[in-house]
Order: sequence, then C-alpha cells, then structure tokens
Amino acid sequence: MDPTSWIKKYETERYVYTKDVNQFVVELTEGLTPGTAIDLAGGEGRNAVWLAEKGWQVENIDFAQNALDKCALLAKERGVVAKVLTTCASALDFTSQLAPVDLVLVAYLHIYSHQFAVAMQNAVAALKPGGTLMGVWHALENIQHNSHGPQNPDTLPSVESLTELCHGLGLRVQVCENRDGFVRTDEGPKPSVTVILLATKPI
Repeated sequence: MDPTSWIKKYETERYVYTKDVNQFVVELTEGLTPGTAIDLAGGEGRNAVWLAEKGWQVENIDFAQNALDKCALLAKERGVVAKVLTTCASALDFTSQLAPVDLVLVAYLHIYSHQFAVAMQNAVAALKPGGTLMGVWHALENIQHNSHGPQNPDTLPSVESLTELCHGLGLRVQVCENRDGFVRTDEGPKPSVTVILLATKPI
C-alpha cells in the first residue's frame, strides 16, 4: 500500500480512468435511495462525483492527494462541490468524516488478500446497520482467460473468496457474480472478467 506509484500515475492533467462512472456502479445503485456514501480508494472521483449528481452525500477516501484534488475539480465542474468530501487516507487505516454511512463503494481496490480483508472490514465498520456494501473488481478468472488487468492472483478476488469474506464479516450477499467488463489500457479498453458485489449489513 505504498502511495508513491499511484501519486506518480495521477500526475497528469488527464483523468487516468476518465471522468465516466463505472457501468456496474450505475447498475448496482439502481433502486437505492440516495443518502450518505463512502467511495473507498476512489481515486480521481469519477464514481463519487456521479453518486453526488444522483443526490448522495459522498466522501472519497484515497491515499493519493493529487487524485483527490482532481476529484474536487471534477465535483466543481459538475456542480456538486457541496456534496463531495475528500479524505486523504489509506483504505487500511482511515477515519471517515461521514461514517456511519448508507453505502460504501469499493471499486478496483486490488491489494494483497490479507490487506484486502482489512480494507473490507473497515468498509463494513463504516456502514450503518442496514447499509449497503458495493464492489467492482477485475476477477481472478482474468488470469485463466489471459485477460488484461492485474496478474497477481493474490490481488484478484473471486465470487467464492468474496462470498466467504462477506459471510465472515456478517454481511448478507445479494449479488456476487462475474460479468463481462473491460480494463483501460494505453491502447484503449481491453476485455476483462469483472466480479461485482452487492451485500447488506444486518440491522
């Protein structure tokens, strides 16, 4: 969880992962009533700002301050500055300004499995009872299919590993399945198996 490489990656005027919301975030939030939300390791804020546009009060937590600065600029551009907060902190150790919240989004947080378990535990702790945990990742099956994206199996979740982790955290899994997605590369979008998650914290 060294932010150095990520800070360097975000040192460009362009938005590395674009300003467009992830398609699965749009799908998974359908039917949810806007409230308070955390975008954990939310980077440049494309998903956080979109949630704010939909009426959510959102906190983007990321360890790269320059990514958060770009998130703030995007929020200003979209007219939702009042609805977007930023907190510079690691997913492994953060104090939220909004918690407990109605929704925690964890999108493309690819770290070693023992760290991932800590991040997910922190995400659940930040949820209100009855709150929703939402996740999107490149799946373990990417390696089997020679797809693009991270290639270290220890950083890639699967339906099975996520289901087991969620049950261990006391969550009720609503959706956990693989989908056809893509990963952004310098040559443009490339196919990627995507695993999506929607789970709730019991009341």
